[in-house]
Amino acid sequence: KKVRRYGAAVVVMAFDEQGQADTAARKVQICHRAYQILTQKVHFPPQDIIFDPNIFAIATGMEEHNRYALDFIEATRQIKQLMPLVKVSGGVSNLSFSFRGNDAVREAMHSVFLYHAIQAGMDMGIVNAGMIEVYDEIEPTLRQLCEDVILNLKPDAAERLLEYAQTVKGKAKEITKDNAWRQAPVEERLKHALIKGITDYIDEDTEQALQQYGKPLAVIEGPLMNGMNVVGDLFGAGKMFLPQVVKSARVMKKAVAWLQPYLEAEKQGTQNTQGKIVLATVKGDVHDIGKNIVGVVLACNNYQVIDLGVMVPAEKILAAAKEHQAHVIGLSGLITPSLDEMVNIAAEMERQGFTLPLLIGGATTSQTHTAVKIAPQYSGAVIHVADASRSVPVVSSLLNEQQSRTFTTQIQQQYQTLRERFLSKQTAKNLLPLQQARNNKTNLNWQQYTPPVPLKPGITIFDDYDLKELAGYIDWTPFFQSWQLAGKFPDILTDAVVGAEATKLYADAQALLQQIIDQKWLRARAVIGLFAANAVGDDIVVNTGNHTVTLHHLRQQNKKAQGLPNRCLADFIAPAESGKTDYIGAFAVTAGIGIEQHVQAFEAAHDDYHAILLKALADRLAEAFAERLHQRVRTEFWGYATAENLDNKDLIAEQYQGIRPAPGYPACPDHTEKRTLWQLLNVETNTGITLTESCAMYPAASVSGWYFAHPQATYFGVGQITPEQVADLAHRKGMSLTEMTRWLQPNLG
Repeated sequence: KKVRRYGAAVVVMAFDEQGQADTAARKVQICHRAYQILTQKVHFPPQDIIFDPNIFAIATGMEEHNRYALDFIEATRQIKQLMPLVKVSGGVSNLSFSFRGNDAVREAMHSVFLYHAIQAGMDMGIVNAGMIEVYDEIEPTLRQLCEDVILNLKPDAAERLLEYAQTVKGKAKEITKDNAWRQAPVEERLKHALIKGITDYIDEDTEQALQQYGKPLAVIEGPLMNGMNVVGDLFGAGKMFLPQVVKSARVMKKAVAWLQPYLEAEKQGTQNTQGKIVLATVKGDVHDIGKNIVGVVLACNNYQVIDLGVMVPAEKILAAAKEHQAHVIGLSGLITPSLDEMVNIAAEMERQGFTLPLLIGGATTSQTHTAVKIAPQYSGAVIHVADASRSVPVVSSLLNEQQSRTFTTQIQQQYQTLRERFLSKQTAKNLLPLQQARNNKTNLNWQQYTPPVPLKPGITIFDDYDLKELAGYIDWTPFFQSWQLAGKFPDILTDAVVGAEATKLYADAQALLQQIIDQKWLRARAVIGLFAANAVGDDIVVNTGNHTVTLHHLRQQNKKAQGLPNRCLADFIAPAESGKTDYIGAFAVTAGIGIEQHVQAFEAAHDDYHAILLKALADRLAEAFAERLHQRVRTEFWGYATAENLDNKDLIAEQYQGIRPAPGYPACPDHTEKRTLWQLLNVETNTGITLTESCAMYPAASVSGWYFAHPQATYFGVGQITPEQVADLAHRKGMSLTEMTRWLQPNLG
């Protein structure tokens, strides 16, 4: 109950009164028993339960151990069928304990086991990342021996693997590059080029294929789609990574572009596809990297994608779906107001009598929000898609006549369970009355604190900041995450699974970054301001010297453990009654001025890879700009930390005094406060950054927020609040309750 109270997940080992579960039946029985206790007695959310059904060593020489790996895999499959919302984990390194000291065999065993366990539903594993081999690169004989042992296919499998292990020294592989593939038939050359993302010979190979096949459509539906089907299969099986898929799409687009004049001459139109999908970033939102990646992945799997772009209103999305006779609609959004727009679109689809499936994706979306808020608005299938790799199996299941009904029913049942769990959590949630939360504010000793006076108060504008300087402040880890490559930079470059592809991606990024800097593709602009301020309740009154501006903030209302405060950002500014003048900072930065023409040029050249790469780099430069300016504020402009001397690693780890929370994020979730920030700093005039109707920033590669200098200022999440606080904030802001409720809906639950 305490774990649930503090919002954590639980890891449940498959143990009971008789000890560890060693058979599939016992693993499932114990996990199901634990599940019933957790969900029925404790009302624990099933999506926060992680089962570890025990991975034991195999090939030990003892016959009773031969099924241990297979039992884990079978148990995992049954657990996921019986309890679909839970997660499954396991200590993978235990599996190969019999071969300790022989890393080559251990790596192969781990990879083969993970390949089958993940297919069965395993979500996470405890394993040395340096002891995983890429499945398809395992020496074939060793891979088959591992398959025999792990799946218990042959009675002598353990003995045969032990014999083989004596011959394996674990030497590093030698990698050779040649153009031997150029001697293969044109079909094989096209397939190789697609899988490897090679564009060097695509025109001549496509021309030869046209001469051989006679018709352009035959080339597209024959060798080109055959190659893309292989790409889709490899990606779906986890044997290719996202950057490789995007490069494959670039090859395909260039080949189709070469064939386009011939298609038009024969009036053949486009090739047969698996189905048509309309994608759009919803009204008021400008973020599209994730949507674009999903579009590329779907196109690689022979779906026709109609991408409507960003800031697309509901009427345009639904009109396009009708015009193109779409089979699926996909909505994307990054900022929280987009969630409300998705609810509106679902309701409008219901009103207009749509029946086609609706997919929901984007950083701010979740399975719970989709189930609780969006799905009830529409009688058709509504499905949350977590990332690009999930899009293909979801769409495939939806459009398959044999699978569609069963798949949709399963999703609806899952979402009904989520709604029930969510409702029970809401009923049980302990939220304090607003005044009680305010009485438990952050306790700071203002009488012993002297607020630092800015060395350069007022507004400072940066019109064309040096991109080369900003490049040194880039945090590369989120860059790789945007490409769905998991790992922390720089360790990811040597990762056993994704290291090779991460290194290629990093090299491509560095090359493009250098081009951006040398040719001044992007212009970095910013404005900062440092002003006198005092807290008045949960608000901060800012004195610009000419007038006052009030910043309105929210306070945590969740019941806290003894001694922990209910925080509000206003707590970190000296209250007016202290008699002391404090200070606050504000900023807005962008690294996206000028990006559109270069993105359009890449897209015109059918190069989605570099178009997405450019947007991802612009995002990183904007975050680097925010980091660099915050550093200069602390050491130069405000000057409360003039002796600070931190490297980029320390900056990323936030090893400094002060915070820079952003409107629309957990500490200040009200997006409309950006409008106040824009007025305070005259942001649009000084930087060129504009706000959409949903308060998204344009260009998308932009960051804005506040500077707090107090040494005890810390980041936090406001979390869920009561309607009482929404009404209080609406009154303070002079906004209607209906409008305020709409903006804060995610915090109301």
